[in-house]
Amino acid sequence: MTASAPVVRDRGSVTVEFAVGLPLVALVLVSLVAGVVVVDRVGRLQSVAGTASRALGRGDDRGADAALAAAAAAGVSSRVRQEHGLVCVDVQATSGGPFSVLPLRATGCAAAGGR
Repeated sequence: MTASAPVVRDRGSVTVEFAVGLPLVALVLVSLVAGVVVVDRVGRLQSVAGTASRALGRGDDRGADAALAAAAAAGVSSRVRQEHGLVCVDVQATSGGPFSVLPLRATGCAAAGGR
């Protein structure tokens, strides 16, 4: 008598594992790219706020308007305030993509009167 080995039917299991794993890998990659985009957007907001506040601090209203107008075209709102000898510019925007619920803010302050 010969004993036969049990028949193992695992055909197609690699395909199933790949079909389950691929969306997870895609989700991680999309999240990483979206995170980089958000960080870049915050850096740009900080640059706009700093440029506008320095321009207003030295009395260059046209330079500040130009910086804020370029940012406003990208959906950025701004607010200028003066306190304790400083000119501060607050800018705010929303991020896009999967992190669109995150409000992005940046503030730049400079000495009023260029001192």
